[in-house]
Amino acid sequence: MGLLDGKNILITGVLTDASLAFGVAALAQQEGANIVLTGAGRGLRLTERTARKLPVEPEVLEFDVTDPEHVPALRSHLESSWGRVDGALHAIGFAPESCLGEDFMSAPWEDVKTALEISAYSYKTLAEVVCPLMTDGGSIVGLDFDATVSWPAYNWMGVAKAALESANRYLARAHGADGIRFNLVAAGPIRTIAAKSIPAFTAFEDVWDDRAPLGWDVRDSSAVARSTVALLSDWFPMTTGSMIHVDGGYHATGA
Repeated sequence: MGLLDGKNILITGVLTDASLAFGVAALAQQEGANIVLTGAGRGLRLTERTARKLPVEPEVLEFDVTDPEHVPALRSHLESSWGRVDGALHAIGFAPESCLGEDFMSAPWEDVKTALEISAYSYKTLAEVVCPLMTDGGSIVGLDFDATVSWPAYNWMGVAKAALESANRYLARAHGADGIRFNLVAAGPIRTIAAKSIPAFTAFEDVWDDRAPLGWDVRDSSAVARSTVALLSDWFPMTTGSMIHVDGGYHATGA
């Protein structure tokens, strides 16, 4: 019997089989879940191709978090096909190039606005899709990179992640009476497409394994997947508004 037997899980953010969301999707299927993937724009084709690599090829739906019309359309499709949704993974993030790098002051508001909308406000947008279908409660999990401190070159994406962390708490407060839990998994650095877009990503790689008490492998996302699937399951019934670190313990160490 799997942790997610019979559960219907919506998963965003699968681009390649190196994506953190892909690891979650594969493990969710192994644990008995029915899943649907979403993609947007030029990435939709990538999501469709990558879906074929999963143990069972799932349906792939278009979901652009910047298009208000996609919210009712996706919700309606899920209601027709599933009737209810039990869980969702938020693995959506993007920042224009000006928002990353060493010059924090160079990013114009238009670029910052894009980063905030896609990387943080989209968490609320996802909730708009699935919460009305969580008739028996549910769990929404977001993938995060701890924004309680500043990081080299992460700049406005770090600000967006801080907004995501705050939104997580407010969404948990707003939907607790409905039995819907919101939690984040703050993962250590993993070699994904998203990571490649961050200047000086190797600066994280070089020190993380040395500093983390449990060590860390930037090529292995299995611990992130297992923790996320556990949060999507019924095994954390009274945990909400929380950020769970899956980083080898790096966050707990000093300089």
